[in-house]
Amino acid sequence: MDGQTLRLPDHPREPGRPGIVYARPYTRIAVLGMGSWGTALASVAAASGREVRLWGRREDLAQRMRETGRNDDYLPDTPLPDGIEPTSDLAHALDGAEAVLIVTPSSSLREMCGVMRPLLPQGVPLALCCKGIERRTGYLLSHAVEEELPGHPVGALSGPTFARETALGHPTAATIAFEFRYTDRLAPDDSPAARLSVSMSCPSFRPYMSDDLVGVEVGGAVKNVIAIACGMMTGAGYAENTRAALITRGIDEMKVLAEALGGKRETVTGLSGAGDLTLTCSSTTSRNMSLGVQLGEGKSRAECFDGRDVVVEGEISAASVIELARRIGVSMPICEAVHAILLDGADLNQTFTDLWARPIESEPRALEIELAHPSAMTES
Repeated sequence: MDGQTLRLPDHPREPGRPGIVYARPYTRIAVLGMGSWGTALASVAAASGREVRLWGRREDLAQRMRETGRNDDYLPDTPLPDGIEPTSDLAHALDGAEAVLIVTPSSSLREMCGVMRPLLPQGVPLALCCKGIERRTGYLLSHAVEEELPGHPVGALSGPTFARETALGHPTAATIAFEFRYTDRLAPDDSPAARLSVSMSCPSFRPYMSDDLVGVEVGGAVKNVIAIACGMMTGAGYAENTRAALITRGIDEMKVLAEALGGKRETVTGLSGAGDLTLTCSSTTSRNMSLGVQLGEGKSRAECFDGRDVVVEGEISAASVIELARRIGVSMPICEAVHAILLDGADLNQTFTDLWARPIESEPRALEIELAHPSAMTES
């Protein structure tokens, strides 16, 4: 489809239904971040027929990738497909890019935007592939980027996606979300969500579109905190009942926060919410789950990961999510428990005992009944 004019559906549209939309993929995509996830996304884009420039700060790694055709530091058993050009030259990576995937750490996102600003082609859409909430402002990451890079559509790519499996071509699905402007609804085939979705579609990678950027970002930020909670309980010796309860109630915490920020509750039940949470809470391949397991086993934070300085997104989000929830008056008891253990030095077992002893709530919320827990009652 590259270079061709858009094809209209060759069948009549049914009344009330939009019919099939034929979107034009982007020709050249820049992927910023040469770690495992950035390399996996570059592999997907290349397998989908795109020209890909994969940027990272380290010229030594870029040089080795050009010579060996693989990223030995992060995905050593995964050969790179044709069509990927590794580079440490950001200006070169962004030159002629029609879309940019930002896979750099959320903690350095504003700094990254400042460096990108004079180099970005005008109006090029930006898709965030990192997750979190900014601590100082309480902003979702897309809001921070919009503030730093006005005039660029900002979206997110999120879902249940371990990097190695994605790069190896295991069937994977994810959500690509951009806010839909009025013009996007009039011409959805030209919207960033549609064009990036077809640009990242290949036999092993299936994107789904969303116009609920808030819901997608909230799911991505909160799921990492819930995964730490699941890991803590697993490491402490609890079993599947406990993990299922934390996942289910964690999804509810995602829904409450998303709705409070203007997102849709149903988005949280999709790939970027429940899907990503289920994956992250199911395997110690996830750094968040792994950190929780080690803490649950009684290790100090300094002893985790054999003393290596490993960045864990959920550890950062535990602070920013709770700061935001408290600011807007949203109750997130599981995230509060993780926050208390990680940041306030609370005892892990007592914190989870207290979590289970909270007043008994109702499902669904509409019942609006709350019962005192028996543990809180005193004998008369």
